[in-house]
Order: sequence, then C-alpha cells, then structure tokens
Amino acid sequence: MSPPASPRVFTEREVARHRTKDSCWVLLGRRVYDVTAFLRMHPGGEALILRRSGRDVRAEMEGPPHRHSENARRWMEQYYIGELDGSTDEAQALRDRRKASAEQTGGKMAEEATDTKEEEEEEEDDTPYNRCSSVDLDKDLVDWRKPLAWQVGHLGEKYDAWVHQPVDRPIRLFGNPLMEAGTKTSWYWVPVVWLPIVLYFSWYCYTTLAKGTTRIVLASDVSIPIHKYMFPVLFLTGWFLWSLVEYCIHRFVFHMKPPAHNYYLITLHFLLHGQHHKSPFDGSRLVFPPGLASLVVGSFYAILRHTLPEILATSVFVGGLCGYVVYDMIHYYLHYGSPRRGSYMYGLKAYHVKHHFEHQRAGFGITSTFWDHPFNTVIPDEKF
Repeated sequence: MSPPASPRVFTEREVARHRTKDSCWVLLGRRVYDVTAFLRMHPGGEALILRRSGRDVRAEMEGPPHRHSENARRWMEQYYIGELDGSTDEAQALRDRRKASAEQTGGKMAEEATDTKEEEEEEEDDTPYNRCSSVDLDKDLVDWRKPLAWQVGHLGEKYDAWVHQPVDRPIRLFGNPLMEAGTKTSWYWVPVVWLPIVLYFSWYCYTTLAKGTTRIVLASDVSIPIHKYMFPVLFLTGWFLWSLVEYCIHRFVFHMKPPAHNYYLITLHFLLHGQHHKSPFDGSRLVFPPGLASLVVGSFYAILRHTLPEILATSVFVGGLCGYVVYDMIHYYLHYGSPRRGSYMYGLKAYHVKHHFEHQRAGFGITSTFWDHPFNTVIPDEKF
C-alpha cells in the first residue's frame, strides 16, 4: 500500500482567492477547508459562510451564539484540503514530509514533477480544489466498497453511535441494481404521484357534500346534516391528524433503538431511517418512495374508514394526504434549501439540522415543532 499523500500547503493569497459561491474556502487556525459543497447544506444559509470565506472561522465554530457540535466538527473534517503556509513548525514539518516523500519516490525529478503539477493546479482557478474524503475506507466499521444493508446488522452495540456520526457520502444499500433503484426517489415524484389524488378526492368530497344529502346519524330519529362548508374543516382535521402521525412515526419507528443483539431489527432500522442519519444529504433518499409511502397512506385511510362514515373519512383522509405531501417537500427543502434568515423555514431548517447533528433523541417535528411540546422532546432554543 502506498503511503498517504501529504497535505498541501497554501499561501494566504491563494486562500483569499476562493471567496465565491463556486469556490469557497475557510480556515480553522492554519487548516484549510474547501466548503463549496457544503454551502447549500449549511443551516444558517450560504451567506453566513460566504461572508467569512477566506478567513479563520474558529470563533464562529466555538460560539456564541452557536457552539457547533462534535458531529458538526467531524463533518467539517471531510472538507479538509491542506495547511496554511507560514513559519510555524507544523507547516515546516509538512514541507519536510513532502520533500522526503518526493525523494523516496524518485528523488529530485519526482519532486520537481510534483511542484509542477501543483503549480498547474493552482493556475486552474475555474476548478475548485477539493480533496475531501467522506469516509476513511480502511478504518470505518463497515466496508463502503460493498452494499451496506447486510453489513450494519453485525455492528451490534456499535451501531447506534456509528449511525449517528453523519458523513457526506452516497450510500449503496443493495448490490442488485433494481433493488437499489427502488430505494431512491427524486423529490418531484412525490407531488407527481400524490397531488392528482389529492385534487381528485378533494373535488369528489366537496361535490358530494354539496348535494346536501350527507348526514351523520346519531340515533334512529336524530341526524345531523353535513354541508359542503364543512369540507375545509374536515380537510384541516386530516392535516392535523397527519402531523401527529408524522411525529409518531419519526419518533417511535424511525428512532427506535434496536437491540444490539438483533441483526434483523438493526438492518430494518437502517433501511427505514438509519441510512438517512448516516448520510443526511443524499438527495435521492430524502423523500419516501411512492411504494413504501402507499403502505402508510393505505393504513391511514383504512383506519379512518373504520372510524367515520365514508364521505367524512375520505374528506379527512385527503387532508392528511395533502399534509404528507407538504411534509416530504418541506423535509427535502430543510436539507437543500436556503431560506431567508429570520423566516419560519429558516428556524425549521436550523431545528432539523440540530436534530441530525446534535439532538438525535429530540426534535422529531419536521413541518412544525408543535408535537414536540406536549411530548417534551423540544430541542433547547439556541440562536444561529
């Protein structure tokens, strides 16, 4: 095995050239990070990082107002690309190691070739230099060169800590291409599949209620008419019920802690939600595949049909289905959107990112934090 490449050494002038949306570098002390790929993921928005590009961000990492978590610091190391040039012993040691490595692999000619190559790379300003490595392939607990679905169950008691240490790397779950494709869904398929159903059943429920023949029978001789004006109330009731379902699924199913000795429950947890926490910015797995979602949607409808009269059940159901569509779209936006600072979505994004990086046992609300309050799972308030 060849020895690992020594970190590059950059000048202050070179770092200062990378202060744009297309190439954004920051410093932590004398360590240089290319955070271009992280800009749109940052919970505080792109502007906060761009304003500090080319500078030392240690003060911002330590806070106030927000002290970044250990997971956030670990995440940042994925974007490390080298060291700042200077008179420090550390920088000198790096140069010495590079020189020794060059001598071992071919002496002076190899060293000159390396210098020439680096000079050519420095001249290519249009191509951001990024050597971030998402995972240490030789030291991680699983083999990232192989599908992960059948490996994670063997982690046992190490699984919970491993799955909550996020990485910026796509996950391959299955070796079979068809099975793998079935686990991935582009965000736009959610409205494409479900919104026509929402629109159709909304029209059906409203027009049926508009006939004026719908009544709720309380006794053999007592009934209450249900007018078309009740449809918005029923619709919003369904949406509200969905918000509770959303919270319960996220907390009690997705965030169950599988027994360390149970291979199958660990595997199930990873397939349902663990893979999302391990790779929270894998854009192909941020929304539910329609096939899996249909099981939840069908169960929601079946429960309502056994509880309420048909037209009332359908009216509540369509409101819940609309709530689900909004939930999936908001979830995608919280990971990839850049909301305006101070807006409602900005607060939700910061809240959700803290759930991923720091408070995995709290903050289960996605579209709102409402249900976190009665269930006492609110993430402590902290300004970003």
